[in-house]
Amino acid sequence: MSQRLTSPSWNSAIARLLRARGEQDTADALIAAIGEVVDHNGACLLAFHHDAPPEVLHHTLDTEGAKHYLERYLAGPYLLDPLYQLALRETKPGICRYRDEAPDRFRSSEYYRQYCERTHLTDEMDFLIDATPSCTLALVVGRWESRYTRAELGRLAQIESIVHSAMLNIWDSWQLRADKDEPNKSVHQRLTECFENFGEPLLTQRERETTQLLLRGFSTKAIARQLEIAPGTVMVHKRNLFSKLGITSQYELFSRFIDSLSED
Repeated sequence: MSQRLTSPSWNSAIARLLRARGEQDTADALIAAIGEVVDHNGACLLAFHHDAPPEVLHHTLDTEGAKHYLERYLAGPYLLDPLYQLALRETKPGICRYRDEAPDRFRSSEYYRQYCERTHLTDEMDFLIDATPSCTLALVVGRWESRYTRAELGRLAQIESIVHSAMLNIWDSWQLRADKDEPNKSVHQRLTECFENFGEPLLTQRERETTQLLLRGFSTKAIARQLEIAPGTVMVHKRNLFSKLGITSQYELFSRFIDSLSED
């Protein structure tokens, strides 16, 4: 076992976590405990719902960072987030590396450039656990300067059950908050319908499906596998949808989609 997991500071961090009460205190103690296991640059705890926008239960961003990243994210682009897509799956890992779960061309997507690259995160580990049949909690642990090493990934895996238990405690406390607003299901429904119908009535159903996968960062070959069609057919759909929308790049496609989210 790693010395970090047998050190006096780790034991003190766990003692603090056990004494914590309420979501704020527990979240602070959890993030501090993870910091005893690996060096990181901050964390964010999200609740992903099947029928409502995500809720941010806790984060370590400053006010400006929260406005720049979280508020923009919650306005609709979360629909393109690989972590959101993963959270919705019936079967999911308890801990994973963000880059390992993303589509094959995700780092070339405009979503990545606009929302991930600007956070300056070099690496990200995510803990996931179902809080209810329709809600999954995700704890993002980010790092700016270097990727997590194999040894660090191993240490994070060793504390998975502790992290999951603390995440559920935070969720239970969050649910008891008297001042908590309920997630707006109608907003999520509108955003989801906007995503699914983006390009209508100009595009065919297949062209809209291709558009959705392009926005999420799938390559031509990956789209072909998803839709069970030939790569050449995907290229035809892509040419047609670009022509019908009057665009010439992925950037323009992404911009059109983001603009559509704010339309009444």
